[in-house]
Amino acid sequence: MTDSPLRPLYFDCDTGIDDALALAYLLASPEIVLAGIGTVSGNTDARQAARNTLGILDLAGREDVPVSVGSHDFLARPYDGGAPYVHGSNGVGEVSLPEPARPVADGTAADLLIRLSHEHAGALEVLAVGPLTNLAAALAQDPTLADRIAGVTIMGGAALAAGNITPVAEANIANDPEAAAAVLAAPWPVTLVPLDVTMENVFETEHRDRLLASDSPVASAVGEMLDFYMDFYTNSYGRRCSALHDPLAAAIAVGSITPVNAPAVPVVVDVTDGPGRGQTVCDLRGQRRGAFDHPGATVRVVLATDRPLADHLADRVAGTARETPTTA
Repeated sequence: MTDSPLRPLYFDCDTGIDDALALAYLLASPEIVLAGIGTVSGNTDARQAARNTLGILDLAGREDVPVSVGSHDFLARPYDGGAPYVHGSNGVGEVSLPEPARPVADGTAADLLIRLSHEHAGALEVLAVGPLTNLAAALAQDPTLADRIAGVTIMGGAALAAGNITPVAEANIANDPEAAAAVLAAPWPVTLVPLDVTMENVFETEHRDRLLASDSPVASAVGEMLDFYMDFYTNSYGRRCSALHDPLAAAIAVGSITPVNAPAVPVVVDVTDGPGRGQTVCDLRGQRRGAFDHPGATVRVVLATDRPLADHLADRVAGTARETPTTA
């Protein structure tokens, strides 16, 4: 019996602290190979996100992964300065990363995604953990893109839970609702990982300590970043810990965490200028009957998973973050 080839994955991110933890997890995951990374404004601006990403890749010795800068502004509104109160002024909790030893790749993040979709036609998977501006731009640039993508995993939205940037809206979707609407309406299979599950998965100080104690430069750097992030989340949880937004989406994309309640349902994004702007309206009617997939729906909304993420995440990042997988 031979091993299956590694699955190529394109990672779209706005590299703040939880994006950095998700990237560390992806670098340590033998199930996939990072085919490329695009950055977008969100937690910080797209260019700073690219610098953060390159710094982490340098720590991991992964000069093979191309990084492209994507959209600075959103489709309908300009970038508004990000969330320095959550992620620090540099996006990574004021931790100093190595000055990138290489430039970003030529072209935009949308260009990179389209190119990779041709190189890995039918096999490329997409993981998006920031505003969906780059994905929407790629779809507008090449309407056939969705036909070549095996699946898209998105950290974003809130189905039954409260929002985190407004009472009803989650930050990634609320930053660019027009882009989210286009991406969720495209004819590719989407797994939406909303606040309903990400806020229930928590990284405790003991998990951070495992990263800090690791001899992996990536793990220890991310452990340092989490100090700032845990300060922010103390008000949400009443103790020093942090939600695992982007890492949970990464683990689901990799396949290490399995959704056990993820109905395929119509999802509409509110793009109005009213109080519902950015809300993901998920049609969950019928859920008390058990399985309730809606015929023709292409978006699966994750409402529960098979196990908590934190222990697995800490062990994988602390133990194997520096391993380089074989190219797919």
